[in-house]
Amino acid sequence: MNATAPTTAETLRSALGGLLDGLPPKQAAAAVERLIANYRGTIPTDAPVLRDRSDVAAYAAYRMPATFEAVRSALDGLAEAAPAWVPGSHVDVGGGTGAATWAVDATWDGPRTTTVLDWAEPALALGRELAARSASAALRAADWRRAVIGTGIALPDADLVTVSYVLGELTEEARRAVVAEAARAGQAVVLIEPGTPEGYLRIREARDQLIAAGLKVAAPCPHDGTCPIEVGRDWCHFSARVSRSSLHRQVKGGSLPYEDEKFAYVAATRFPTVPVPSRITRKPQIRKGLVQLDLCGPEAEGLGRAIVTKRHGALYKAARDVEWGKQWPPADAPDEA
Repeated sequence: MNATAPTTAETLRSALGGLLDGLPPKQAAAAVERLIANYRGTIPTDAPVLRDRSDVAAYAAYRMPATFEAVRSALDGLAEAAPAWVPGSHVDVGGGTGAATWAVDATWDGPRTTTVLDWAEPALALGRELAARSASAALRAADWRRAVIGTGIALPDADLVTVSYVLGELTEEARRAVVAEAARAGQAVVLIEPGTPEGYLRIREARDQLIAAGLKVAAPCPHDGTCPIEVGRDWCHFSARVSRSSLHRQVKGGSLPYEDEKFAYVAATRFPTVPVPSRITRKPQIRKGLVQLDLCGPEAEGLGRAIVTKRHGALYKAARDVEWGKQWPPADAPDEA
């Protein structure tokens, strides 16, 4: 794991700070509103979502911090399942301005070759500009390539392939082609989508495709079996805390200095990992003298619920501190777990 992760996040925020200088606020807000609609996945396309410098600047300032935090959270799940593994090469599919490449840099230390593929040249140009402001040699040396993301895509082999907030922009045929090529090229594949019912379904379908291609699920699921969630009744997603920028406040209003980014993900590998015994699938509910945890457990158990009370001693304290998306019981849980 990378001990410099907070520094990486702060550097990214600093690099994003001046992007909207000279761009009229109304133009930035209009671009953001259009991008939000696309982000929600209402209209799949075979064309770039980011069309020009204004779109790219608005996207980067508004969405890049949230994408960074969501991808970093998903990568943490993979890193926890494979603590001794460090990717020496990374391909980011549909990487845009490079949020996932920054997240990888925040997760793992060490030398790394990085390739960012996107169909929007303005996004690649701005991503390259942002990376040049980083202290990371891997980010500064990244290769930013224009490529059509869809059917016929060909990826270089890599230790890690990431595809974040892209599948919802694609037709079903293109989506399956991208996932298939990621599974072929990557020793580890991490897919991230918005934490909506539709985003979850895309991740669920991609998860099945990765398993069929011979990969094993490392996170968030505790097993490779069929997802126990009944489609239409619930969906699997998680949350990452994001500091709100001035553009966030301008477009969405509100006074809180943060917002929570909801996302769905799957990480799968061709090498051995140790998935969690159970995963907390909702925000823990803390009541007087007890904590209620909604869990996804081993395949034989499926979905379940744990009630941890004061009589559980040290485990009760752990339950009060544990976060949504983390494993249960904790790795350092006392014997009464």
